[in-house]
Formats: sequence, C-alpha cells, structure tokens
Amino acid sequence: MSLKTRVVALALGLAFAHSAVAGPGLDQMSGFLKGLHSLAATFDQTVLNTENNHSGRFEGQFLLKRPQRFRWNYTAPYEQDIIADGRWVWVVDKDLEQVSQQSQEDALRGTPAIVLLADTDINKSFEVVELGKHQGEYWLELIPRDPEGPFERIQLAFADNMLKRMETRDKFGQISRFVFHGLQRNIDLPDDLFVYTPTPELDVFAH
Repeated sequence: MSLKTRVVALALGLAFAHSAVAGPGLDQMSGFLKGLHSLAATFDQTVLNTENNHSGRFEGQFLLKRPQRFRWNYTAPYEQDIIADGRWVWVVDKDLEQVSQQSQEDALRGTPAIVLLADTDINKSFEVVELGKHQGEYWLELIPRDPEGPFERIQLAFADNMLKRMETRDKFGQISRFVFHGLQRNIDLPDDLFVYTPTPELDVFAH
C-alpha cells in the first residue's frame, strides 16, 4: 500500500444523488475545522481490492496538531508509524527495520490531509460535491483537480460537526475505508510526538 493511500481516507461507492456545493455537508466540515488545534482518535481501516473483496484490516491511532503535524500509528496486525513533522513524512516499518522519508509537500499533495492540517481553500485542490445524508451522517465528495494525484475521489462523512469516516478510491481501483472512534478535540499533545529521528539500526530510504 502506498504512502499516500495510507495517509488518507477511503471511497464509499454508494449511489447517492449529487447536488450542488454549499449545503449541510460543507457546513458540517466547516464546523469541524473551525477552531481546530489538535485531534486524537482511534481508527479501523478496511482495504478492498479491485474486485471489491476485502484484502486487509488494520487498527491504530491518529494524532493531529495544527499546523502541519500528525502521527498515524498502526498497531494491528503489525506496527507501523507515519509521522509528519511539517517538513518530512516518515514511514517507520519496525518489522522490516526500515524508514521511508519523503517531502511532506510531495507526500500529501492531492490528499485530504492538506485540509486537516491547516486552514486552506479546499476548492483550490478539489471539486466539492454534496452527497446528502445517509444513516445520520452528511457526506461530501472531493474530486481532486490535480490529474496526477493518487485518488479518483475522496468521500468524507460528518455528524455533529465531527469527522466520522473517510474513504478513497485510488487510480488503481483500490478502496480504503476508515472509521474513527473516540475523537477528542483540542487536547494537549506534546510537540515531541511529532518529531522523528531515525535510529542507527534502521535503513533510511529517501524519495
């Protein structure tokens, strides 16, 4: 699974009727992002292959500290940490004893992470489509404007001004689905959580 696929969210594939931008979904997202300084949550991730069959299930923790920093810690079925420090994105694979290092600007281009990490005009990077309400959640679809980006589409679900789900479909037809639990807003997160220095025993691969 690629770095960009891991860092962000999933694609739903439900047959919603599209409507114009500027509606309850966008209002929910605006309410979620307003005044957001930090965020902590656990997540479940399900990956579907191009035949729409399950090909993996993962669990972990997501930490965000604006601007420009996050941790995405996979805890099951194996351990892997993704750390964005504002300049670099580090992918630390403990089982393989290796680290991938990539410019944060390059790693996150065309992903919804750029919306979460800082106040930005979402319309510059995405066409935003209201998908309506489904099972108590308001859905938005983000269609990347960059044709070279990793995703065909991204969908976000909100309720009570909180992010509940994120889904993406990548250019190869693979679907990733995340469900967030126990979201905590604006809690105290130490800066050193978002600092990473490779240890000597790990191989570092720069991109």
